[in-house]
Formats: sequence, C-alpha cells, structure tokens
Amino acid sequence: MGKIIAIANQKGGVGKTTTSVNLAASLGVLEKKVLLVDADPQANATSGLGIEVDAVEKGSYQVLEHTITAKEAIVATNSPNLNLIPAHIDLVAIEIELVDKTHREMMLRKALDPIKDDYDYIFIDCAPSLGLITLNALTAAHSVIIPIQCEYFALEGLGKLLNTIKSIQKIHNAGLGIEGMLLTMYDSRLRLSNQVVDEVKKHFGNMVFSTIIQRNVKLGEAPSFGETIIDYDATSKGASSYLKLAQELINKKK
Repeated sequence: MGKIIAIANQKGGVGKTTTSVNLAASLGVLEKKVLLVDADPQANATSGLGIEVDAVEKGSYQVLEHTITAKEAIVATNSPNLNLIPAHIDLVAIEIELVDKTHREMMLRKALDPIKDDYDYIFIDCAPSLGLITLNALTAAHSVIIPIQCEYFALEGLGKLLNTIKSIQKIHNAGLGIEGMLLTMYDSRLRLSNQVVDEVKKHFGNMVFSTIIQRNVKLGEAPSFGETIIDYDATSKGASSYLKLAQELINKKK
C-alpha cells in the first residue's frame, strides 16, 4: 500500500516545495512509484516540474471539488517514475467553496483512496497556512514531514503546527504520525545554523531526520528551468542530500 506523506509547515520559505519536488524525484530515481499532489495555490511544485500552470484544466482544485477523480487529474512528468496532480491559482477558491460542505476536511482523503495502492509514495505539497486545504492534506496523510530552516525564528510557529496535528489526530485522522522533522537551508559556516540544528535535535531527538539539506545555489536555480535537482545537476550537493533523504525514508518504511 502506498504511503501518503504531507509536507507541511505554515511558515513560508522553509523548503516545503523544494523538498516535495526533489524528494519525490529522488525516490523515482530509486525506482519507487511516486505521485506528487500540488495542494498549494501558488502551484510552485507544478511549475517546478516543468508543467505550464496556466494550461492546467484538471488539477487539485477539481479533485477537491470532486468534479473529477484523482486518476483523471494525474499527469506524467519528465522525471522517472514520478506523476503529478498539478495545481492552478483557482485552487485558492476551494476554501470558500468547501466551507459549508459536510465532511469538508475529508475531500482529499476520499479522492486519493482509490489510487493509493498504485504508488509506493504519495506526497502532498501543502500551502504555507493551516487552512482547509492543509487540513485536507493532513486528514488524508499517514504521516507528515515538517521542514525547518536553519535560521533565526526556525521554531517559531512550530508549536501551533504540532497542536494542529494533535487535534487532527483526535478528530479526523487517528493514524497521522510525524514522519520526521527535516532541517533545511543549512550552512555549516554559520554559527546560527549549527545552533538551530542542536536546538531542534535537543527538543525533538530521533524525530529529526539524520539527513540535513544544505543551502545550495543549484537547488534554488533548478525550479526556474522547470527541472528537479536530479535533472538539473545530479552531481550537486542538493541532489546528493535529497537522494540520501530518499534512502533514509525507504529504510524507515522497511
């Protein structure tokens, strides 16, 4: 059965989309079947995989609306073994449209249910908010990866996210676990980066992935070419970090 993992943090700019795209691509390269669901109205995962956002007619918006099935929204990508349910800016309207629906937080889970066995991993790239779309993602997921950037205020807002996860476990999804905290944008030359690593590890112990994603110019450049880091520069530090993380995830599943 496929494992559904939400990549979430309501704080923007922590590396959620970078992680969603490149971890998914790395698992594909390691011969796992992967689906990435773009659940962020900014649609950065979609454009980062070389899909023209303005041309998206079937995507996560229609899937959450239940006007099409998840299967009908899936598109292939140039990355091996990686499929995508793309997003479009119209996804921003879904929060208003679902607000008076019964079981509105279950829409994504119901949509993914028929296809979850077709994949080894399904990743959901969440918006930087704790709104209804993110609630849907966390209700659909088996676990959540929380990217934390190695910068000042790294732990700010984390308590709020963990409380949200706790309440979702109580009300909507008792099986939701934390897959791990992922340290991103690490710069070994900066004392602050090292302090954040120590602090996060002290607080959360073995909930923290041993792989740390280093700050890397190539990781920042790749999305503007619509490529994953593996396609853009397989020899870069960023590529080796995400391949290492993919392997760590595979080993956890065993």
